[in-house]
Amino acid sequence: MISIARFSGPAASLVLLFALQGPSGAQQAASEEELRIAGNVAAMLQSARTVIAQHQGTINDPDKGDKGLTGALVLEEAVANYRKNGGADPEAADPASYEGRLMRAQMEAVVEVIDSNQATINAEGVGFKGFIPATFARLVTEAFGRRVGDDASIKVTAPPELVRNRQSRPDAWEVAAIRDYLLAADWPHGQIHSGIDEASAGPPVRIMVPEYYAPSCMSCHGGPKGEIDISGYPKEGASEGDLGGVISIRLVRQ
Repeated sequence: MISIARFSGPAASLVLLFALQGPSGAQQAASEEELRIAGNVAAMLQSARTVIAQHQGTINDPDKGDKGLTGALVLEEAVANYRKNGGADPEAADPASYEGRLMRAQMEAVVEVIDSNQATINAEGVGFKGFIPATFARLVTEAFGRRVGDDASIKVTAPPELVRNRQSRPDAWEVAAIRDYLLAADWPHGQIHSGIDEASAGPPVRIMVPEYYAPSCMSCHGGPKGEIDISGYPKEGASEGDLGGVISIRLVRQ
């Protein structure tokens, strides 16, 4: 059983709750090892995303140039968050193992995204810079994908009506999983869903980690519905605890 982890922070941070088996004891298509690996990769992503949420005030300070928010610093704080919430040492995994390769790719992606966006982060005379946790997470998943190729993938998506960036839209398999499982009235809160994507080569194991709106999300995603938030999008009128996103992971069976 993976420990329950909760991450929160300023606007756009979600709560991640995951378990290998929810209270219903429902069987998963993924093995316990695959669920553990997926849970760790997801937790590292959100640990890093929490760092960006915590530093939003600094990032959006128009009077300060160099913020000192380097890739190394963000990774250090992300690893501290990961360990604080029950994760094992992410560098302890054998670098030649499947899990070791994925975890290192995730951490390297965090550093790459921060270091390549220094001009945005350090821009003087600019308040809101758009470098929010959701944008950061998308860029990290893209950088992760470039490192691991066809070995795995990770994407932060959501129910179709909640997706703000077209690049984050769920594919057909994800749409069905969200509709038939994660949004079902009897689906245990926080339970992972996994399945086999028979339509893809491999076929790969697909793992869906649900995320829920935290109180800190309400300034951008709460009410009144339709009101424009700080990022320029209309608010969804969501409530705390609603399904707000999904970390979708694809693993190649080893």
